[in-house]
Amino acid sequence: MQLLRDADRDRYLATLYAPAEKRGALFALYAFNAEIAGIRDKIREPMAGEIRLQWWRDALSAGTAEAAAGHPVASALVAAIDAHGLPVQALQNMIDARVFDLYDDPMPTRGDLEGYCGETASALIQLAALVIDPQSAASVSNLAGHAGCAQAVTGLLRLLPLHRARGQCFVPLDLLSAAGSSREEWMLGAASAENDRTYAAMTALTREHLQKFREDAKVLPVALRAAFLPFALTPAYLDRLEQAGQCAPADIANWRRHWLLFRHATHGWR
Repeated sequence: MQLLRDADRDRYLATLYAPAEKRGALFALYAFNAEIAGIRDKIREPMAGEIRLQWWRDALSAGTAEAAAGHPVASALVAAIDAHGLPVQALQNMIDARVFDLYDDPMPTRGDLEGYCGETASALIQLAALVIDPQSAASVSNLAGHAGCAQAVTGLLRLLPLHRARGQCFVPLDLLSAAGSSREEWMLGAASAENDRTYAAMTALTREHLQKFREDAKVLPVALRAAFLPFALTPAYLDRLEQAGQCAPADIANWRRHWLLFRHATHGWR
């Protein structure tokens, strides 16, 4: 809980709206996500990150408390897997997707970006749904896909100044080309019509997934609202990003964060 409170406050707050008996497993899932997503910030060389990711692969493959001993997040995650029958392969896929974070390789296409989002943010929503209500979880896979893509791309835009400082580009090459820009021009961050079009294309991609989610949100079971609650903040973050532009921080006030979580926890998406 403390790790998640510090590393991912949005998911920490959202978990408080889940049934009490499910919160431990959700904390474990979200803390695991925070751990593997934050590896790039803790290393100097990619190989060190590869070693950390391999440790997680081995711990999950072993599937025993002994293999995770000494690591509180790993121990809690193994317990959650056992208690809720979570698919280990989905977690392994999340680990594999995070290899991209360790390097500065280009993102080739929009499909590759959406695949990355699907293996990370969308998979996390789907796993949370399995914890909360396994009988209904399969019915929201498409919703999880769109919500996760919108949430992840918004997160990447919020981290744009950090990624540029690292020389890390998550914008797909085909999208850059369509906007008349290039990876090199985008990474410089200079004010230009090409970079403005690229930024607008990324926000438009997010809006597209938001719209697809909203079209089908009426099928979201009440019991599974908690699994989607972290995503409830995405439209507000996106609005702020579009207002602030490429280089400004995009955050929302704490009171608004709490209000949005409460509103969607009680009324869902209408």
